[in-house]
Amino acid sequence: MIADKAQSWAYAEEFVIEDEVLLQARERGAQLGCHGVQPGTGAALTVLAAAVGARAVVEVATGAGVASLCLLRGMHPDGVLTTIDVEVEHQRAAKEAFAQAGFRPTRTRTISGRPLDVLPRLTDGAYDMVVVSGEKSAFPEYVDQGLRLLRSGGVLAVDEALLHGQVADPARRDETTTTIREVGRRLRSDDRVLSVLLPVGDGLLVSVRR
Repeated sequence: MIADKAQSWAYAEEFVIEDEVLLQARERGAQLGCHGVQPGTGAALTVLAAAVGARAVVEVATGAGVASLCLLRGMHPDGVLTTIDVEVEHQRAAKEAFAQAGFRPTRTRTISGRPLDVLPRLTDGAYDMVVVSGEKSAFPEYVDQGLRLLRSGGVLAVDEALLHGQVADPARRDETTTTIREVGRRLRSDDRVLSVLLPVGDGLLVSVRR
């Protein structure tokens, strides 16, 4: 049974074939020491953005732009992605990916800074989708801010929600695993959202604002 699940996961990860633009963005990320979302997660983000017709999206942790590209490809053609990262060099690499993919500069708003400094300045209920990645210890605060930013029917997506299988292992009690596990519990019991944990990539926790 476990072998069958592993084989199914691998098949799902390879179901959507990434193009050269995404592969090069991944390579830039590897050179900078920042990993992008896994292929299955990227495909899911594209589909979610398309499903809600996203025109305004916030992304926490730009990296080299892998998840950003996936979001932009699913968003409305006039949609704007606001992406936040503390590393200017990462965002420079992401902008290279955006240009290579043919997205107009007006489609993205890159903000350099700590997400917890930037997010409170964004407008309540003005966004169709919020994607959380990056610093795990700050996930609870990112999620709280994300729920504030979402309109009714908007989508919150938390990457690495399974953390290399550690979250599902009850024996794992380290601080990072416990934090991510608690984020899942909070969203699962929050009456403001409907939530599901998707076993794509390294786990994608998805919540829809009521």
